[in-house]
Amino acid sequence: MMTRRDALQSTLGLMLASAAEASAQSFFPGLPNLGVRADTGPPRSESGVGALMPWADALWAVTYNSHKANTGTGLGLYRIAPDLSMELVHRSDGTHANRFVHTHSNQLFIGPYAIDARGKFRVIEALLGERLTATMAHLTDPVNRVYMLTMEGKFYEMDVASLQPRLLYNLTEVLQIRQQPHFKGGFTGQGRAVVANNTYSAWNEREGRLAEWEGQAWRILSHKPHMECAGRDNMGNAVFTTGWDEASALFTVLIDGAWRHYRLPKASHTFDQFWQTEWTRIREVETERFLMDCHGMFYELSPAIFEKSVWGVRPISTHLRVIPDYCSFRGLLVLGGNENTPNGDVNPLQGQPQSGLWFGKTDDLWRFGKPQGWGGPWRFTSVHAGAASDPFLMTGFEHKVLHLKTDRNASFRVEVDFLGTGDWELYSELKVPGYTYHVFPEGFSAHWVRLVAKTDCTATAEFLYT
Repeated sequence: MMTRRDALQSTLGLMLASAAEASAQSFFPGLPNLGVRADTGPPRSESGVGALMPWADALWAVTYNSHKANTGTGLGLYRIAPDLSMELVHRSDGTHANRFVHTHSNQLFIGPYAIDARGKFRVIEALLGERLTATMAHLTDPVNRVYMLTMEGKFYEMDVASLQPRLLYNLTEVLQIRQQPHFKGGFTGQGRAVVANNTYSAWNEREGRLAEWEGQAWRILSHKPHMECAGRDNMGNAVFTTGWDEASALFTVLIDGAWRHYRLPKASHTFDQFWQTEWTRIREVETERFLMDCHGMFYELSPAIFEKSVWGVRPISTHLRVIPDYCSFRGLLVLGGNENTPNGDVNPLQGQPQSGLWFGKTDDLWRFGKPQGWGGPWRFTSVHAGAASDPFLMTGFEHKVLHLKTDRNASFRVEVDFLGTGDWELYSELKVPGYTYHVFPEGFSAHWVRLVAKTDCTATAEFLYT
């Protein structure tokens, strides 16, 4: 039986909820129309939201087209006020997706702009013709200079006062990329600059790159396509990178100067091409909590490293949205987009380039598609007896099955790391007479799973999570 006090509390709760809804509607009257566009043209290209950043009492956004200048117009720098009124404050018809706060000069670098703490912006005229994809802290002079990376692999250092850049490297040549370069991410951590190039298609499977530079010579870490490089200057100073290959998504982490390799499921094959994989980022959207977008799936990610292992990663949801950037603004989660893209009318059904901004809360992401995906450590891979595969993420998925295919009779150990600390336990041994599958019991899970071959063979191993 409901007491008078219970009834009053229930009524008060309904009144507060109603008031909150009314307040949200009045505070965000333009929310359904908060989007960006390029000119109808011609030429018609893209109007993706390349970077988002809260700064100087506003939310700043830069939009991009698909190629260098003269392939689309009507793009540039937007300022979004706290009441969500939006203004295009400067035109720059290019492809830019970098964002970085330079602490020493108290400036935001976003696209080809430097914005001070009062919201006054300067245009980086010398780089307007480039496609800026990352800005990074300088290794030897962080007070006065930053690094600027372009999609074509030009690696500049730039004076933060004069905004004059100096070309240090053409990374397309240095890293021996023979096909179209597509540099996306860059980050400076643990005394090195790390860059990612995601070149990958049916005709250039080994043109992707993950590379590092400690001030002397560049070193190639991987020939696979890589997307993002991110980290934080404390809590272990880990550097996280993402990418993919034919078998799965890639998750590579720098811990105490050593790179560790993990693998994640793919949520979609529609990201399996470098033009189709835009800037899938890792961002801090709640204090000391990262959100990672990788190959059609959102993950929560802890920036902290424990026992030199990664175990603060868990899937949130799957999605099809192209999200070049996202951030927090006034307690809201903001997702950029790239929705309507004619790209020179290769698709004549698209029309005018335009995209929208999505506003919500971090926890809303759990209402997107349920976490599910597929992938594994091997795809027609030559494996040797006693060699362990990369760890593959297992936690956070409901139903799990493993498919194994070999070119001869073989056997494997299936090992799990249920604590996430690199302590492996034997789960089962499987004999494979060419092909077999194993269904894991309902409710069974661990942080990571890996396979150890007991026979030399060519193997394919794929986990399906549904």
